[in-house]
Amino acid sequence: MFCYCRKGKALTTVHAKGRTLAVVPKSLERGADAAARALQAVLTSLEDSKAEDIVTIDIAGKSALGDYMVVVSGRSNRHVLAIADHLLTDLKDEGFGAARVEGKDGGDWVLIDTGDIIVHVFRPEIREFYNIEKMWGAPDLDEETRH
Repeated sequence: MFCYCRKGKALTTVHAKGRTLAVVPKSLERGADAAARALQAVLTSLEDSKAEDIVTIDIAGKSALGDYMVVVSGRSNRHVLAIADHLLTDLKDEGFGAARVEGKDGGDWVLIDTGDIIVHVFRPEIREFYNIEKMWGAPDLDEETRH
């Protein structure tokens, strides 16, 4: 059973088990605040999944692709797929909707596009080969960009 209640500008979904979820209409969620909220949800999910070497790149103004790019590593194909699945579930649960996904069949490199944020989940060898951080001008991993 779902009940949609208007609460301010957001719709609140009340599930049968009593859990509530705020659903912000897409027209209101656009902007820096929405991107920052989405980024925080992404980073929290990645940390929960034990993703490694998390790097956030601010691409706002550099590209029309989104506001942020996040690049992470998983230890194996199975870990990469688990990180991606966990992130997709968390984003949906947080009210960010369904993201577009590429690469889930292989597990070497999964790309998740939320609209505001692009997440690349790599196996370490594949990440090193493509070196996306260097291409987008991200600081070295030794700097303060790790989470």
